Amino acid sequence: MSHGPGGVSLVEASLAGAATAVEEARPGPAGRAAVGATLQPTLAELSRPGRGGGKVPHPPKDALDGIPADARRVSPLALPELNEPEVVRHLVNLSHLNYSVDTGFYPLGSCTMKYNPKVNEWAARLAGFAGLHPLAPDALAQGTLELMHELQGALAEIGGMHAVTLQPAAGAQGELTGILMIRAYHRARGDTERSQVIVPDSSHGTNPATASMAGYETLTVRSASDGGVDLEALRSALGPRTAAVMLTNPSTLGLFERRIEALLEVVHDAGALAYMDGANMNAVLGRFRPGDAGFDVMHFNLHKTFSTPHGGGGPGAGPVACVERLAPYLPGPLVIRDPDGRYRLERSDERPTAIGRVRAYQGNVGVLVRAYAYIRAHGGTGLREVSADAVLAANYLRERVGTAYELPYGGPCKHEFVASARNLRAASGVRTLDVAKRLIDHGFHPPTIYFPLIVEEGLLIEPTETETLETLDAFAEAMLAIAREAHDDPQRVLAAPTTAPVRRLDEASAARRPELRWRPMVGRETPCPT
Repeated sequence: MSHGPGGVSLVEASLAGAATAVEEARPGPAGRAAVGATLQPTLAELSRPGRGGGKVPHPPKDALDGIPADARRVSPLALPELNEPEVVRHLVNLSHLNYSVDTGFYPLGSCTMKYNPKVNEWAARLAGFAGLHPLAPDALAQGTLELMHELQGALAEIGGMHAVTLQPAAGAQGELTGILMIRAYHRARGDTERSQVIVPDSSHGTNPATASMAGYETLTVRSASDGGVDLEALRSALGPRTAAVMLTNPSTLGLFERRIEALLEVVHDAGALAYMDGANMNAVLGRFRPGDAGFDVMHFNLHKTFSTPHGGGGPGAGPVACVERLAPYLPGPLVIRDPDGRYRLERSDERPTAIGRVRAYQGNVGVLVRAYAYIRAHGGTGLREVSADAVLAANYLRERVGTAYELPYGGPCKHEFVASARNLRAASGVRTLDVAKRLIDHGFHPPTIYFPLIVEEGLLIEPTETETLETLDAFAEAMLAIAREAHDDPQRVLAAPTTAPVRRLDEASAARRPELRWRPMVGRETPCPT
């Protein structure tokens, strides 16, 4: 169990820190934040002297004799003293405060938070994978190396690419890996004047950050009225200094780029390379291969498209795939199959042009196992069905929600869509943030809000393919009920959430002045443990 100062668990510390930033405080001593009964005392407050130590063998009296006196604590470590049932019940009750993909629907646009099949978890926990030491010799790691080699091949096939590295730990690191490969490619050709990377105004925020981290200047091109990249604006921005263009397809507006062939043609005519942000591949599995379209390099979000836990649920993985001319620059080592059928890690002298490691060992192997299990369970036909169901669910929800909210872009969407609460703000003062908070009272996790930035009062909603029609209808009814409430009784929406353990937070203060250290309450509020 991880603890912060004073023996407080990190979960408890974060909850305590959040509670200090609540706008609506319960009247009483010290302006204590308004919290529900489900929030509990901390372990330190539950502690009682002498409790919980009876069953553990006590150390011998001379246990400290071998430690120099100046290295010993002056006073005992202030750890909470509780028995095992108290600790277990306390932490299990805290876990029930978490919203998870196993307990509810995550309509988070751009995140693809779909259900994680338990067979993937079973596979990742097999002792041969989970217990393998990262420095084990190749001869003792044949099963894991074979899985990684096959996953490299499967991702290359899905992306229409030549080669794949599994190292990057997440999509953002995959982006950086791809741009560093592009930089190495230009430098190897002596094309050192290329100092700019172009990104659309609807891009993920990590795209311009990635370009800057790689030492490039970022240029933004506007979107056309239909939500796609403005071809003429892109053509005007391209030039001899352009190293790459970073595109997301489908875009963060939930739209497939209809002018993709023309866009990639002008990029390559300018001598630049095309990077594809693969965060939204869930919409086009088995139907669109970026390499076939002309992209040079891309990343996959295994924790999105191939259904492994991410965010608070676990680590990510962002493999990078590329065409043949960029393969010499992939970070090593790749997994290789020798003619005798054995698998091994590539030696450093086999590909000296590689950009070097981007992560220790071989990436988040547990995530790789889960993604491999997902791909093998579905097969090519199943992956096509995944994308079809994701697109169908998004369009169904779009039509239902669109009866009460603005839809900035006409026509069908792909796996996600953007709605806007601009009409509610104009009529009643209810904004997107208020809608999101009120959804909590309806039992739903809010969707992504205020993103992409180019949509005023935007809600980016992605249902994924794993939710039932009943779940989609329930979410739609909640959205419609909030819209009606915004017109009839806007104060109820503005005061939301009213049923959550913690009321609305001052999120700016929580981010800028977080209270991460627990301190015992004193006075009339609650007795402090001695």
